[in-house]
Amino acid sequence: MSIDVKKAIENGKTTLGIELGSTRIKAVLIGEDHTTIATGNHDWENSYVDQIWTYSIEEIWKGIQDSYQKMANDVKQQYGVTLQTVGAIGFSAMMHGYMAFDQQDELLVPFRTWRNNITEQASKQLTELFNYPIPQRWSIAHLYQAILNGEEHVNDVAFLTTLAGYVHWKLTGEKVLGVGEASGVFPIDLSKKDFNQTMITQFNEKVTAKQINWKLEDIMPSVLVAGESAGLLSAEGAKLLDVTGELQPGIPLCPPEGDAGTGMVATNSVAKRTGNVSAGTSAFAMVVLEKDLSKVYPEIDLVTTPTGNLVAMAHSNNCSSDLNSWVGLFEEFLGAMGVQADTNRIFETLFKQALQGDPDGGGLLSYGYLSGEHMTHFEEGRPLFVRSSESNFNLANFMRVQLFTAFGAMKIGMDILTKEENVKLDELLGHGGIFKTEGVGQSILAAAMNAPVSIMKTASEGGAWGMALLGAYMINKKNDETLEDYLNERVFVDQEVKTIVPDPADVAGYEQFMRRYKQGLAIERAAVENHQ
Repeated sequence: MSIDVKKAIENGKTTLGIELGSTRIKAVLIGEDHTTIATGNHDWENSYVDQIWTYSIEEIWKGIQDSYQKMANDVKQQYGVTLQTVGAIGFSAMMHGYMAFDQQDELLVPFRTWRNNITEQASKQLTELFNYPIPQRWSIAHLYQAILNGEEHVNDVAFLTTLAGYVHWKLTGEKVLGVGEASGVFPIDLSKKDFNQTMITQFNEKVTAKQINWKLEDIMPSVLVAGESAGLLSAEGAKLLDVTGELQPGIPLCPPEGDAGTGMVATNSVAKRTGNVSAGTSAFAMVVLEKDLSKVYPEIDLVTTPTGNLVAMAHSNNCSSDLNSWVGLFEEFLGAMGVQADTNRIFETLFKQALQGDPDGGGLLSYGYLSGEHMTHFEEGRPLFVRSSESNFNLANFMRVQLFTAFGAMKIGMDILTKEENVKLDELLGHGGIFKTEGVGQSILAAAMNAPVSIMKTASEGGAWGMALLGAYMINKKNDETLEDYLNERVFVDQEVKTIVPDPADVAGYEQFMRRYKQGLAIERAAVENHQ
């Protein structure tokens, strides 16, 4: 087997996916059978600078280069081969946000990530203008808010893109986006798989009085769908990606996507009536729709699959960060007691405790709002844990409620889809670190969504693997072979899947917790407003 893999590496029969997540940059190299043969990771964190969540350009490239080099070193160590070429490369990143460049290709303001809830005015006005939901983290909301704020850089904007689009541009010279990522920049015309021209005209007319010296269509990237070619790795790009100089230029790149799109691919959730939940720093549920929603919901994003099909997204800014901090506190306590335990074992032990708790979490309440939460209308967040004298306060309930609240904001959006729009789901597929302990996060999510939740054996591979699959599809697809068929017949045909059906008692318990969650938002608001 290793001999075959070695030949595939030497002959460029592999595909590389790199995803820039919120806390980790991951590089995944896959072979001809789509399985992972080498990986490299780089941990990073956003910074809060001048009330903006951001990453610096230097951090971006340092992280990409480090993850690539660790992957290349993994190849060398396992197979004795120096990586010089691959069949295709694909880049994905945390969704949307705002990266604006001038005519000299200089970044005009620090990268504004999805985590910033600073565009409420723009979001509301554009939603009304288009009669289409424009979330705060979308690129167009950031741009319009900058216009409303009278920010000096606006007239100098020559190119607007996302993090994935920026990386792809610097490596290929191509200003493009995959349609899934593009659908979080500006609304998509589903029939044309391109930005909605009617809405572009509406926007241009809306800002006429501002005397801006550009038109929106002139500063946005081109839109491509999965399977289309998105350019070649340039000589400069090869040196930027691989600082050792071993990687050769000329490698084809597929359209850059967002982490929402790669999550759909990695869980084979690109067909209608399928959905997936990605749970990490943020949590979002993606449901591929059979028809349009009946009206606009500010809580629901409308985006697309990497092939341009309509998707409803229930997104929450906060998921596991506060939970991870609590687990870190327990680890610190064990250290103070002189007990050295593996971090993974600590997570597993605490997560399993959650299954022993009361169905509703014993009357406890928690909000893991490290940042603002658009789903519940908070521009800022304050992590908060609350209990009453009547609460059943024990370790099992404490951990159960930490997992409950990780999905709480997302649940509000999903209830709109399932209870108000009667959207049908055959199953949900989960992926992300919160599902690592077998059966725990999966059971909690099944209770929260009142739907079967499946976890694939490849779930831990995540979006970087999904991005590599998009690269493989581009170079390997047959004539007229759809992405759905490619995934079903060539990637997931023998995939091991474990499904948990929701327990009615757990479903009732989670609904009881959610009533408490909604009532307690007044406490969270008071904590935000009165915090100094």
